[in-house]
Order: sequence, then structure tokens, then C-alpha cells
Amino acid sequence: MKKTRYIAVTGGVLSGLGKGVVTASLGYLLKAQGYKVTAIKIDPYINVDAGTMRPTEHGEVFVTADGGETDQDLGTYERFLDVALSKRNNITTGQIYQTVINKERNLEYGGKTVEVIPHIPQEIKRRIREAADISNADFVLIEIGGTVGDYQSVLFIEAVREMRLEGDEILYVHVAYLPIPKNIGEMKTKPAQHSVRELNEIGLQPDIFIGRSEKPMDEARKNKISFICNIDKKNIFSAPDLDNIYKEPLFLDSEGVTKTILDRFHLPYKKNTLTEWKKFIKKISNLEKTVSIGIVGKYFDIGDFSLEDSYISVIESIKHACWNNNANPEISWIDSKQFEKDENNLSMLDDYDAVIVPGGFGSSGVEGKINAIRYVRENNIPYLGLCYGMQLAVVEYARNVCNLKNAHTTEINPKTKHPVIDILPEQKKNIEKSDYGATMRLGEHPAKLKKETKIWKLYGKKDKISERHRHRYEMNPEYIDLMEQKGIVFSGVSPNRRLMEFMELSEHDYFVGTQAHPEFKSRPLKPAPLFDGLIKAALNIQE
Repeated sequence: MKKTRYIAVTGGVLSGLGKGVVTASLGYLLKAQGYKVTAIKIDPYINVDAGTMRPTEHGEVFVTADGGETDQDLGTYERFLDVALSKRNNITTGQIYQTVINKERNLEYGGKTVEVIPHIPQEIKRRIREAADISNADFVLIEIGGTVGDYQSVLFIEAVREMRLEGDEILYVHVAYLPIPKNIGEMKTKPAQHSVRELNEIGLQPDIFIGRSEKPMDEARKNKISFICNIDKKNIFSAPDLDNIYKEPLFLDSEGVTKTILDRFHLPYKKNTLTEWKKFIKKISNLEKTVSIGIVGKYFDIGDFSLEDSYISVIESIKHACWNNNANPEISWIDSKQFEKDENNLSMLDDYDAVIVPGGFGSSGVEGKINAIRYVRENNIPYLGLCYGMQLAVVEYARNVCNLKNAHTTEINPKTKHPVIDILPEQKKNIEKSDYGATMRLGEHPAKLKKETKIWKLYGKKDKISERHRHRYEMNPEYIDLMEQKGIVFSGVSPNRRLMEFMELSEHDYFVGTQAHPEFKSRPLKPAPLFDGLIKAALNIQE
């Protein structure tokens, strides 16, 4: 039986520290050493999964191949590790308590008094080990969400503490923030000291300390943390802000993190394993061309600070595609509501090389999106519609080309005379029962591609491909014939030909829509085909 080693990553001082990137980077470095690696994200909220949370509040919902609606950190892990993770790789407080209570109701505890300790940590450990067994990994990284000191995280830290007592080989990595107050101009270690002290009070001593900061940690700061926090100085590393998150693995490796981790597990360290990644970083650091992409969205009402988290996979997919085509991305956020107030504002879209309408829900800004889609279609601006972006492209075409006045999606107007986008029949029952959690069409689904279409060529002339989905509404089959007669090409359909998965306009340089979310499978070295095609089209028009 394969021996699995664990690395538990905790965070201190503040949230949003970049633990996910650090965890993903450590995973990449171990994978580069020849080991099979997986990663688990533990979220201390009581929601069973991320599917019912607003993206403006929690950030993007990442969808796994097996249909999990998970934390966006799983997307970071997948992009760095180039693996497909399972919904089992995201553990929440809601899942844990729901399972423990169900077991108690089913008498699976044999009539014992069920208590927070030991039963909650036991269920946490069971899930961690289950995810490890399914992945058959050599290393399992466990990122514990939140900040040390939050009472919500205590039981998860207790669980990883117990794992070492029970014989698991587990390493504790603590990532803490080292602020540099502008009025002082000196890096301060006191908050990090307190976060380690709070870990100690729970019974856990970090083996490795990684200091996140604006600038690299100096020797004086490392000496101080070593002395006060009782951590060997050679196990203290710096992780300063970088202009590109994909530089993080190289920086951490240059600090000696990889060798230190392998030494702790008594495993050999191989040199020169990062050649491909170094080549990639060198390439994207010397790009001369620029592509301007406008994202027409609606999650703008609470400010730009939450916006990027709402569409993080789309942003990364744009970067991957631009870099693959030797160009820098210049991304702008366009609030669709401004196109409802004054259609003259649509002319601003001429300033962009390409336009994307990403996924989303609800009526806010929807007419502005439809107006924007019409403008880019009529002015031959490369367009990519993702999920809702494809649905609204169908609505726009139905209204303005097929002459179906006031055509709409029933999500917005249930009484429309022309419901060109309608809810899936099986979804109506879920809505009637208010059964919203994990009930959409989720996960990876296959599609048959139509030969000689743009989509078919973009996917390498494959007859069958698969992408991940997250939606309840679809193209209404009653309108397919009319739309095709008027020029829409449905270039990809479900195997039973019931669902229209891809659409395109053949007379347009690049007007493409998909019911799927191809952004979830994009990788730094393997961009998603539809994004890659969008950037190629934009560059062709530029030239």
C-alpha cells in the first residue's frame, strides 16, 4: 500500500493572505520532484458547499469534473498542478456536521453520546484520508481556511494535530503576514509571533514558517521569528509580493523550501526539475504585444475589490491564452448597466480587441449585456459568450435577426412569448421544491462537435470533447430550426442531441458561445481552446 505524506498549511494575521497560491506552489514543486500530489481545501463556513453563496461575497464558485461547487482555491490547485480534483477535495464545516448528525440519527455511533470532541475531528480526519486514498497521492496538501485564532478553524487544526499522534507523517506549515506600516517603514513580526503563539495554545507547533510580505524578509526578521517562535532558522522562508503568481514556485524553490520539505520526510531532492516552468516564466516576462479584452459583467455593485474574485478563472484563462500567443492581457471591467442608460456608450466597445460576457444569474444589467452583444456582432468585434453569455447571445439573435420581438430567457421573463432560452424540465421540480443546493446541471459533460466548424477546429478537430457546466437554463429546442435557418451554427450538441452546447456565426471573424465553462480547465501551459481562439482572432484583426 502506498505511503501518503501530509502537509497542513495554516494562516495567520489576516485572511486573503495567498495561502492558496503558496499551497499550490508547494504542490507544484513536489510534483516536479516526481511525486503524485493532491490538495484539499478546508473551509470553516457552515454552508455545505460554495454553490449557494454570492460570488461578490465569497468569490468564484469553482466547479470540479465530478460536479462539486467548491472554493476557488481548488481552481488555483488545478491550474498549478494540472490535475482534475474531486469535490471530496473541498471540506466544509457544513459537510462535517451534516454527516455527524446523520450518523447519529442512523445509530452509527451505537448509542454513544455524540460530542464535538472527539466526533467532529474524527469525521474531518476520515474525509482527509478518503480524499488521499481516492487520489492515490504521495503527498496531500491540506489548506485550512481562515486565520489561526478564529474559533471556526479550531476543530480542523485539532484534527491535523491528532493525525501526527495517530502515526500519519504530517508536516505543519504556517503562513503569516509581516506588515510594513508606512508611517514606520519597518517590517513588523509581532502579529506573526502572536499567530504562532495561538497555534501553540491549540497544541500545534509549526515545522516551517513562510512569511508573506510586501518585500522579502531580512535576516534580522528571520532571527527574531526563529528565536521567539521556536522554529529553526533554516525552516523560515520569505514569500514577498510578486508581479505574477506563477513566479511563486520558482521563488520558494530558490529559498530552499522544496529541499527542506523533502529532508523532513527523509526523501531525496533532485536538482533542475523546473526547466519547463522557468522557460514559461521567461517567456511571459518578455512579451511585446498587448491585447485589450473587455469583460461585460454585472458583479460591480460592491466595488472592484471583490470583482476579480468573482471571475478569477476567466481572468486566468485570458492570461493563459494571451501568453500562449506571445501577448500581454489588458483586461477592463465594463458595467453592462451603462449600456441600458445610454446606448451611445456602446461605442466604447470599439476600443477593445475582444469582448467576453461571462456566466452569471439574474436580471440586473441583462439588457445592457444584450445591447453589448448586438454591438459586437454587428461590428465584427471578437466575442466569447460563457454560459449566460451564450444564452443572451441567442436572445439577441432571436430579437434582432430572427425578428422574434421581445424574445427572452424565462429566467428573466417567465411570460415571454418567445422563450428561446428555457429552464431544463428536470430543473423545474427543483425550483418548485426550493431545492437549490447542488441541483444545477453540474460537472463535466460530453459534447459532439460538428465537423468543419470553428469550434471543431479549435478543439483539434475532435468529434467529441467534454467541458464543465453549471446552469439550469438551455436553448429551447422549439426555436433551433429557425435560428439555424437565420445563420446560427450550433456546432456542438449533447450526445442525445437534446442540448445545444456550442454556437457560432460563420460569417463573423469570431463570434462564439458555449453553454459550458471552459475556463475551469484552462492551464498556464495549456490554454482553453475557446479563449485561445478568441485571442488569435483579436491579434489577426490587430495585424
